[in-house]
Amino acid sequence: MKKLILGIAVLSTSLAFAQTTQPTPSSTSPVRFGIKAGMNVSSLSNDETLEDQGSKIGFNAGVFANIPVAESFSIQPEVLYSQYGDKYDYVVAGNRYSYANHLDYITVPVMFQYNFIPNLYVEAGPEFGFMVSAKNKAKNETNNDVLAESGNYKDNFNTFNVGIGLGAGYYFTDNIGLTARYVAGVTDIAKDRPNGSDAIRNNTFQVGLAFKF
Repeated sequence: MKKLILGIAVLSTSLAFAQTTQPTPSSTSPVRFGIKAGMNVSSLSNDETLEDQGSKIGFNAGVFANIPVAESFSIQPEVLYSQYGDKYDYVVAGNRYSYANHLDYITVPVMFQYNFIPNLYVEAGPEFGFMVSAKNKAKNETNNDVLAESGNYKDNFNTFNVGIGLGAGYYFTDNIGLTARYVAGVTDIAKDRPNGSDAIRNNTFQVGLAFKF
């Protein structure tokens, strides 16, 4: 299944970039490249072991190509560094503590976009992720002291991740735009899960800025 999904991702991205070698129809705009960056508000899906899980703030940043395929439709493949995970807080003897899971990925979203008007679009498509780091940190938030921090234990997880993204964006100028996207995880991040236990999936809301060259 991983090989099939990865193959679809590579094929979709290859087809999208192949458009750059074809003559641009007069009814569509030329291919444009850009950079983007923003904030992630991520969490892990609820199951019986994650009753107290909460959201964690992270960031995403990377590059994209916007490839028109019709007058109002385009394909936008991206390559991003994106921070996922979760965080929860608890209070003991008047001190507030936190425990956070930091799961970092290289993600490859392939978004299919529809422009209602030239400046405003909606989008949907798959996101394929490759975990590069998994760490956790315990902290006394009251004193701002780090109590414990792990090394990289990504081998304990499924390092290939698939999500479905839904979003929208608005360009204030021809170059600068505001983007928003929610990515719901499809695959289980846990490795060797016992039969009958609930899957744990990445989920994140992203908001940021994009700049087209």
